[in-house]
Amino acid sequence: MGDHEYIELQQLHETETRNTSESKWSLTKSQLLLILLRLGVISDEVYQSGNYAIHSLPKGVEYIIGVIDHMHVSEAVEILRNALVEHKNDVNFLQEDYHLLERLVHSIPSDDREDKANVAIEDDASTRKFHKNKTYLHIIDWSLQSRLEASLIHYHSPYPEIRAISDPVDDKEIFVDTFRCYFIGFFWTFIGSIINSFFVHRMPNISLSSHTIQILLLPCGKLWEKFVPNKRISFGTVSFDLNPGVWTYKEMMLSSIIYSCSAGVPYSIYNIFVMKLDRFYGLKWVTLTFQVLLTISTQFLGFGFAMIMKKVCVYPSRALWPTILPTIALNRALMNEDANNSVYGWKISRYMFFIVVGSFSFIYNWIPSYLFKALSNFNWPTWLDSSSIHLVNITGTSAGLGLNIWPTFDWNILDAGGCLTIPFYTYVNRYIGSLIGFVVILIVYYTNNYFTAYFPINSNKLYNNKAQIYDVHSILNEKNQFSNEKYQEVGPPYFSAANLVLYGANFCLYPFAILYQLVTEWDSMKASFVSVWVSISDAFRSKHSESSYGRYADDPHCKMMSQYEDVPDWWFIAILVVSTSFAIAAVVFYPTETPVWGIFFTILINFIFLIPLTSIASTTGFSFGLNVLVELIVGYAIPNSGIALITLKAFGYNIDSQASNYITDQKLAHYAKIPPKAIFKGQLISTLINIVVSLTVANWQLGNISDICDRHQKDKLSCPGANTYFYSSVQYGEIGPQKVFSGLYPVLKWCFLLGVLLVFPCVWFKNNGPIRLARYFQPSVLIGGFLDFAPYNLSYFTGGLYISYIFMYRIKRDYLLWWEKYNYILTSALSAGVAFSSLLIFFTVQYNSHEISWWGNTISEQGIEGGKLPAVWKDASAAPGGYVGLRKGHFP
Repeated sequence: MGDHEYIELQQLHETETRNTSESKWSLTKSQLLLILLRLGVISDEVYQSGNYAIHSLPKGVEYIIGVIDHMHVSEAVEILRNALVEHKNDVNFLQEDYHLLERLVHSIPSDDREDKANVAIEDDASTRKFHKNKTYLHIIDWSLQSRLEASLIHYHSPYPEIRAISDPVDDKEIFVDTFRCYFIGFFWTFIGSIINSFFVHRMPNISLSSHTIQILLLPCGKLWEKFVPNKRISFGTVSFDLNPGVWTYKEMMLSSIIYSCSAGVPYSIYNIFVMKLDRFYGLKWVTLTFQVLLTISTQFLGFGFAMIMKKVCVYPSRALWPTILPTIALNRALMNEDANNSVYGWKISRYMFFIVVGSFSFIYNWIPSYLFKALSNFNWPTWLDSSSIHLVNITGTSAGLGLNIWPTFDWNILDAGGCLTIPFYTYVNRYIGSLIGFVVILIVYYTNNYFTAYFPINSNKLYNNKAQIYDVHSILNEKNQFSNEKYQEVGPPYFSAANLVLYGANFCLYPFAILYQLVTEWDSMKASFVSVWVSISDAFRSKHSESSYGRYADDPHCKMMSQYEDVPDWWFIAILVVSTSFAIAAVVFYPTETPVWGIFFTILINFIFLIPLTSIASTTGFSFGLNVLVELIVGYAIPNSGIALITLKAFGYNIDSQASNYITDQKLAHYAKIPPKAIFKGQLISTLINIVVSLTVANWQLGNISDICDRHQKDKLSCPGANTYFYSSVQYGEIGPQKVFSGLYPVLKWCFLLGVLLVFPCVWFKNNGPIRLARYFQPSVLIGGFLDFAPYNLSYFTGGLYISYIFMYRIKRDYLLWWEKYNYILTSALSAGVAFSSLLIFFTVQYNSHEISWWGNTISEQGIEGGKLPAVWKDASAAPGGYVGLRKGHFP
């Protein structure tokens, strides 16, 4: 083609002979091959050779071809023009695809042209750059390609990630809402809840992830299909088939969603541990009834919020939720045997690819996890001098900030930032933020700001004025309440440099995220608030004035989902009312020191932040909680009460967290075409099962493991989460933010103002900066990079940056068909292999301490990194008066 592209307004080779399989469409074989190339059915090599026999095609492919064949060019042009407007600043819309749409629209032939058959368009350097292995980016047949791109956008999805894991057609006859589906899903929810609840207090924890469970669901479904007799079971008016036939993709997907909805441990478990354990508050009134009231209310308040967020984060096509895509990709790989089409020479099916990679990951994980642990924490710079505090501060994995060109060979660490799931631009923004945070922490530490040079540089613990871990009991009376007399003797707790910067970034992020999102995405935010208001008002009407999908009724996936009966809004409202009642009962009938208005206040805070937080997470994959903000506000509103703080913190954090959890599951169902009522039932019952199991396990642990939450507990059940929960309740509850901000760390209160002020230059750059940079500039994510410290550091994200660049940028750009077919299978296989392997390693060789002692397992734990030498620069005992910090008699 040289330096020009040509528009051919008429079909190529109109006299070309069509075989019988092509006769259903008025398209030539050349045109069909171009369509198949764009849909990822064939590769560029096959397209160029033309040697492909078009026989039976997938239903989704045939559907798109039919749409293209019957679409008028004028309709296509209108769709393309609307898409250019809608996706102008959409960072998830591939840039080369956007350029293709621009060239198609700008090349519309005019009636006064003498030559309508061949119109030359300049092919600039930026366009040629993206043409590698992407023949479809050349305009070969203008009419066909205009209809092709319009069909993908309007009748499937504008995003290749979604086209890779979903179909443009749906078969309502596929079994989904079956007894066996629920039984298998609830069974693994029960098993998974036991394991996850037991090991959540271990450091590092062990869990059965959704990826792992998906592997177990398949044989369960197949065994049920083969051995369980098909009988009709009746219970009154309810009847169902015990074994309706072949185990289906939708059943597999619904079972996966049932588990993923309750895969985590209820946040209130931390409340129960902190309240009941003698080493914490040791409260005797924390009965099982109180635990049930607290846990049900915190878990289900978010459920009610999910109702009003469907039109904001489920129905819109722009709400991708990139972190959930591997779940669907894995299901498709396990259930759908795809044809072994060659993709850049790769003929292996997705399922076999999963088996091969998963097996490799399972075997390989034994090396960094057991045989050669130095490959996991590959802190090789510290091996040069393990006693150098400055070297460890900068490069250390365990005690430092983790600056290391290649810090690990362990997939569990490489994937800490979701390197194969979140978009590359998100990962880069976050990593840049982490690098800036790294520099800020070093400046704070080496200038000894707020005495940080006397403490470890990267710790999430609190320290006293002698640089020892803060003993919170030293400032509490016999009733575990704050004692000002004891406090004036002991003094306040101090942050490490990283922890101080992390809290400052948190306070900066909250106002910035809301204001920036409102300013830059005002139209979508306005539409979101309108949608929320419509959802609320519709919930109180007997008849809705329009489709429940509102302005998204024409979206192809919404159209397919509209075939299924939606969940009545009053179901969600009933759950919201009941869970709110349980929350009120928990604080009224038990001495939680918490006023009733506190419950409604946390609900209001979550409602305000819900739209911007979920909007950010649904497009970028980046999310953050409201726990720090709630700690701050409650600390001011209810001073000197750690119990009130952790009570409201459970609501303040968990409402939005659970709402996002339920919303993502509904989005999974949206992509997989699972009936909404089936999802509702599955989510509701699995959450109840998870609550019952988690409370049972927690109370058994509290009553039978005497040293649980001790730093040296023999089974590593040291409770890092519960300890952090307790320390924060003392810092912001018992002591209170007034003391922290007024005398100890006054700089922190200015971080809120800094967050507001940063909005102005960031908005200016977004609107006026270099187009290529401004398009991918995500300052909320960048500030979020500051949160990747204390106790984590750069070593958890550096290796993932390289992998993200290779797979989420280069391969996605240059080998899109390979990426669409294998990328999400790759991350699922690697994660599943690690999960199975880690469980086996723990129960077979680590639980009974069968460790291998050799250089490869000890070198990374030498000196300061292994805790054998103090991880501090300055000696607190050499400070004036023999202690650091504020002088006695001047404590805030």
